[in-house]
This record gives sequence, structure tokens and C-alpha cells, in this order.
Amino acid sequence: MAENITSQKQDFAQWYQDVIREAELADSSPVRGCMVIRPYGYAIWERIQDSLDARFKATGHENAYFPMFIPQSFIQKEAEHVEGFAPELAIVTHGGGKQLEEPLVVRPTSETIINHMFSKWIGSYRDLPMLLNQWANVVRWEMRPRAFLRTTEFLWQEGHTAHATEAEARAETMRMLGVYRDFAHENAAIPVIPGRKTDREKFAGAVETYSIEAMMGNGWALQSGTSHYLGTNFAKAFNTRYLDENNEQQFVHQSSWGVSTRLVGAVIMVHGDDSGLRLPPDLAPVQVVLVPIHKTDSEREQVMSAACRIRDELAGAGVRVRLDDRTTVSPGFKFNHWEVRGVPLRFELGPRDLASRVVTGSARNRPGRDAKFTIGFDSLLAETTAKLRTIQDELLDEARSRQDSMTWEAATYDEFKARFESESGFCQVWWNGSSEDEERLQQETKATIRCIPLDQEPGEGPCFMTGGKAVHRAIVARAY
Repeated sequence: MAENITSQKQDFAQWYQDVIREAELADSSPVRGCMVIRPYGYAIWERIQDSLDARFKATGHENAYFPMFIPQSFIQKEAEHVEGFAPELAIVTHGGGKQLEEPLVVRPTSETIINHMFSKWIGSYRDLPMLLNQWANVVRWEMRPRAFLRTTEFLWQEGHTAHATEAEARAETMRMLGVYRDFAHENAAIPVIPGRKTDREKFAGAVETYSIEAMMGNGWALQSGTSHYLGTNFAKAFNTRYLDENNEQQFVHQSSWGVSTRLVGAVIMVHGDDSGLRLPPDLAPVQVVLVPIHKTDSEREQVMSAACRIRDELAGAGVRVRLDDRTTVSPGFKFNHWEVRGVPLRFELGPRDLASRVVTGSARNRPGRDAKFTIGFDSLLAETTAKLRTIQDELLDEARSRQDSMTWEAATYDEFKARFESESGFCQVWWNGSSEDEERLQQETKATIRCIPLDQEPGEGPCFMTGGKAVHRAIVARAY
């Protein structure tokens, strides 16, 4: 365990804050509820952006940008939307030393301003579908901030699409949920459960909301991405219509979907250990760190010459490699520095390694002696890429095994409460309860219905709270 990092078992919340501090991911801001994302933390976000942006463009979406200031009247046009966001809004009333004629809302989400523009850009069925994405910041006033997970200002992407039919918009909603699921599994090495949100948990103004739910290292859930079918709710509020092939006016059907910097928090809490971060290679800003070891000037010259060749070979093949050639700190300091930061592979190169034409390696995801290996110079690139792939797969397998071991069932509310008092994790239950039942559940246990999983066998059983007939299972857990 790293000296300045609390163990997960002792205090998971403090461990999370310690890792953020020691890995230099973020720092507190002079504005309460906001954070300063430091370069290494932002580099992880950039890797997330790059991976998702490529997926969005591959599915036909284009990036655009919309203003962060939204007329307050826009927010008020959709009744559920304004009611849902009212407690979180930041509102600008003065600008340029004068009171504004109309207050401006600092962007909490962009359905309203985008629909205003859609109503100008969409005139005919030939303009559809319109598939846009925006990378931006948003502001939602947060009373209980936690770095990356809940902050007043955070970074995200929000996709917004307009379609001619309900079927097309619903298909888009599910397609993008699948994009998020695939990213989580393949890039972030995080197993997630795609599911439908209950009416109490759905997005304000949506017809239906879907999410991917991930289990953190302590068994709590984190909503890691959402996709919403908006129907024609915003289209009707903003008169976003098109002329169909029969020359008749129709309202567009819409979807919206988004993920945020809370994915950085997910990567920390799913994969991290008592020594700090453990980053999946696909998202690691540095995949391989090369630490030269030498005592004399002669050894340094020989070792550094070989280290530079190794660095250039790996970098030339697209491996994100860092040669730590600092002379002001010891090799042990460097080992700890990069271990805390979760670099997947560490290579050491000293005079003995040079004589044997090997590097001594260590895999960050494995403990102790299991982490050690050697790679010959002649097979360096092939074995390095293979080991990075193995680490990516092993992190996913480890997270999936933990999720499986911490998922359990409860037939009744009393059974759930008795076990939930001492055991965290995901509880599977039969569910047909009301929003009032959900509120009672949260008040009495601090747990919520995370989602109704899409992938479940047909069947029925008694709702664990009401005893009434239920045809769907739900996931219940505490959540961030």
C-alpha cells in the first residue's frame, strides 16, 4: 500500500480522495463544488474523448457547438424539463454592468437551445435524420460535491438527434446505449448493465431513459452513461417540424444521450487498489514507462542509448511510452511515482539487462512476483503489445468477477433490508412498485432502483416491496 493512500477496506471514500491527490488527477477550486482537472487527469479524459468521438463519427454523427448561455424562457417551455432542473440551475441576471432584459441560464443540458436551432434548420424530410454531438461543459448546482462524480461544473458530451419517425428515434436511443456499453467493456474494461430507468429516475422531459450501470470497487453503483428517447416533447415545445413526403407537417422524434467526466471516477473506483490507480491500457495516457538504472557515467551512457532506441521503437508503433530519465530522483521514487499513476507496464533497463539483451518488466495489474517478467530485445514490440492486451482483458475479467460475486437476490423487502445493512452490492429483485415505493426505499435504506436490465429472461414473480405481480427484475443498490 502506498504510504499516503488510505486502504480501501479502511475507508473507501477517503481512499478515492487520496488517489486523486497522489496521482495528481484533480485539485479543489476556489469555487465550491468545482474542481481543477490537472494534466494527468485531463489526459485520461482525452483518451475517453478520443475513443468515444471515433465511435460517434463511425455511426454518422457530427460535432457541433452551442452557446453555454440559454434564455430562461427556453428552459420554461417544456414543463417536466423546467421542473426537473429548477433546483440545479445557475442563472445570470447581470452582464456588462447592467441587468439583463431576460435572465440567462448557464447550460445544464442543451435540449432547449438545440431544438431552437433544429426548428430553423429542419424543414423537410430530406433534412432528416439530423445527428449531432457536442463536447462541452455544463453547470448543475451541486450540494454534495465529489471530484469527478458530482461537481457543479463538469465536462461531457451530449448527442442530440432528430428523426422522421418514432421507430427511428427509439432505434437511435438504443444504438447509442450500445455504443456506451461497448466503450465501457472494450476501452474502459468496466462491465456494465444496460437497462431502463424507472419513471422516478428518468431524465426530465424524456419519454424513456436508459442507462449503463457499473459496480464500483466497494459495491456501490455509478450511472455511467444515459440515453433518452424524447419523443416529440421538445419538438412540440419549440415547433420543430418537417414537411413529410405527402407535403404534411410532422413533429420530429428525438433522442439525446451523454457521458461525462464521471467516467474518470469510474475508472478510478473500478480498477484502483491500495497503491493507487490501475489504468486499462486503452485509456492510459502512458502505457509503458521505461526506467533506466545505472551507477556510473559509463553505465548511464550505454543504458540511455539502448533506452532511447527502445522508446523510439515502441513509440513508432503507436505505443504511448515515457522514458523517465530524471537524474534528481532514485529508481525507487520513479517506481512509486508511476505505480500510483496506474501505468500498465513498467520496464527497467540496467547493465545486467543490457548484457542479456532483455528488459525487466512489471505489470501494474498483478501483485508482487506475479507482476515480474522479462522480454528480449528481438521480440520487444510484439510481446509488449500482447501484454497490454492481456492487461486490458484481465482488468475486465477481474471487474466482472467482482460484480458477479457481489450480486445477490432478495425475495422480500425485509430480506433485502436485513442483508443490505451489512452487505453492499447489486441486489436483483422482482419489481412493479410506484414512485412512492421508490421514495420509501431510498429514505429507509439509501438504496435506489438503478435500472430494469434489458437482458433478462422472461418470467414473473412477486414484487419485493408490494407483493404484487411483477414481470421485470430490477437492480437495487446504493449509488454515487
